[in-house]
This record gives sequence, C-alpha cells and structure tokens, in this order.
Amino acid sequence: MTSRARSSARALTGGLAALGLSFGMVMMINAPAGAATWPTASGSQAVTATIKLSGTKDYGMLRLYGSGDLGTGGQNEDQDPILDLAAGTVLKNVIIGAPAADGIHCEGSCTLQNVWWEDVGEDAATFRGSSSSNVYTVSGGGAKEASDKVFQFNGAGTLNVSGFAVQNFGKLVRSCGNCSTQYKRTINLNTIEATYKGSALVGINTNYGDSATLKNITIVGDSSRKIVPCQKYIGNNTGAEPPTNGSGPDGTYCKYASSDITYK
Repeated sequence: MTSRARSSARALTGGLAALGLSFGMVMMINAPAGAATWPTASGSQAVTATIKLSGTKDYGMLRLYGSGDLGTGGQNEDQDPILDLAAGTVLKNVIIGAPAADGIHCEGSCTLQNVWWEDVGEDAATFRGSSSSNVYTVSGGGAKEASDKVFQFNGAGTLNVSGFAVQNFGKLVRSCGNCSTQYKRTINLNTIEATYKGSALVGINTNYGDSATLKNITIVGDSSRKIVPCQKYIGNNTGAEPPTNGSGPDGTYCKYASSDITYK
C-alpha cells in the first residue's frame, strides 16, 4: 500500500470512528446481506452484574461476557441481562460473548447499532415498554447459536431490524406468545442474511393484530426450505403454549412476496 493509500485509509477509519461506525457496520448497511463480516473484538470484559445504560454508549467493539451470577448461556427463564437499556438509549459497537445470560434488555424505545452476539444465551435482546409509540431499532450486527429466539418482543410498538446476519437459530424475532400483558406489535425485517439452521424468521400473533413485513431477505444453505419466513400464532395471556395459525404471506399479518426472499 502506498503512503497516500495508507493516509486515506487512516482518514476513513478516523472518520468512521467519529461517527460511531465500523467497516463491518458500513458493509452491513450498504451491501447485500451476503456481505456480512463478523468482527474481531478489541478486548474482553467480564460482567458480573447487569450494567444499566442511558444516553449513548459506544463500546468500540469490546466483548462483554457474563461471569458469576451472569455466567450462564442456558435457556432458563427470567435470567438477568448483561446490559439493561433505559428508554431512549443508543448502544453502539459491542460484542456480547459467551456466557451471554439474557443478553440485552430495552426498557422502551432503543437503538442497537452494530451489536453482535457470538453465542446467544436465553435471548439476544428483549424489547419491553407499554407504549404503542415505542420504536426499537436494530441496525447492522448479527447473532449466532441461538437455540431458541434471537429477539424477544414483549412490549408494544414497532421493531425494525435491518442489515442483520443470523446463523444457527430458532426464531429471529418472536412476538411474545403468552405474556401476561399482550399488545399489538409491528415488525419490519429488511436486508437480513439467515444461514440455516433455523425454524422461522418471525413469529407473530394474529389475534392481537401483529404484522410482519419482510424485504430483501437472503436465506443461505436451506435447500429444503425448512425456515418459515413468517409463522402465525394465536397468542394468549395465560402462559399457555400458543398454537400455530398458518404461515406465509397474506397481505395483512405476514407482508411479503416471493420476490422478497432469495435462497442461496
């Protein structure tokens, strides 16, 4: 590389850092989902008690992992998260390592920008809050090894996930099927790379008026097409296991066309 090229690269890196971005994030936002690049951590930090955040926090690609009471990656319900975000928090450039406990909780509207989960614990992120005006945004990033859900949508409002890569998962997004308090939830997936194995991209409750819109979806390695793009359920508030209610596009609950999904 010439000295001029090195100087240009340093300038670009500095400019991205000033904006709270990384090369991986820019690739995820601007390129097809297949261009997803999994990042290398800048360092690692054990977390023994949930870290509460507000405002804007940029971790600079630090890896956080659970230890002590947070040192589990299992599926036990009601685990504490590594990070707990107050309403309005913007979280940038962090890797959640293993053990991951219950990942990240958003207590209201939040933005997760270039966040990566190397080995999902109970869930990668849980979105809460009772206001229908809540907007939860996941921009860039990715998650691996989620034996059940990646994103658990318990609250009210709208969840937007874009430029995201997921590998070896149960469901990418699940609108809570049996929470004691239920809401209408809106889910938008745009520019997603899902690498088999997985059961569904999104699960919604038709009886509560949920909807899911899917665009620019790439499904990799699923030659038998076992991943269901949009699974419908009949939810409840009793804690019972919700029954399924069909799948596939219908223009009301599951909003997408065959051209919105590419198989590779």
